[in-house]
Amino acid sequence: MRNQLKACGGLQPGSMSKLINNGPRGYPMRFSALTARPVPWKNGGGITRELAVQEEDGQIAWRLSLAEIERSGPFSAFSGYARIHCIVQGAGHTLSDGHIRLEARPLKPVSFDGGLALDCRLRDGVCKAFNVIYDPNRVTAKAEILNGGALRDCEGIQAFFVVSGSLEIPGKGRFFPGEGVIAQGAATGKVSDGGAVIHVQFSPV
Repeated sequence: MRNQLKACGGLQPGSMSKLINNGPRGYPMRFSALTARPVPWKNGGGITRELAVQEEDGQIAWRLSLAEIERSGPFSAFSGYARIHCIVQGAGHTLSDGHIRLEARPLKPVSFDGGLALDCRLRDGVCKAFNVIYDPNRVTAKAEILNGGALRDCEGIQAFFVVSGSLEIPGKGRFFPGEGVIAQGAATGKVSDGGAVIHVQFSPV
């Protein structure tokens, strides 16, 4: 199986780094929403900054991105994938299809089937959301918010995205809002007091 880990932030527009990930190679890897190229949505409702992608045999196993949702309207569907959606700026929104209603609120990760045709209604103006899409046939994913203190030991691939405050990982440096890192296996470090970091853990199926 050929795996590729691609970092999309911190590069010149239109370019993308390609790190071959055979076991631990390619980790840890930094990424940044501050320098990632914004891509407008086809429906004009917002923009997305792709942060990192893990591919297996040419197919997306998982992808991290930051979306700016500028107006209410149809929500993009990703058939065959599962999603985790977490508001990082603004009041959030409501997702619904007439049968399902999901409330996306600040720093409250919401998980759902990426293939659902959902409508997005903004709660109080523009918001930003950290997004994970993943192939449930290849990996599982779970997200949590870390609010200060030491990182706990986890197995598998981990992604950290700083929302506020900072994250310090010995030997890797300090990460500030809009920045993040992907690591494999246990990661030692600390979230600053009062800080908020999104932690995503991926495990093979």
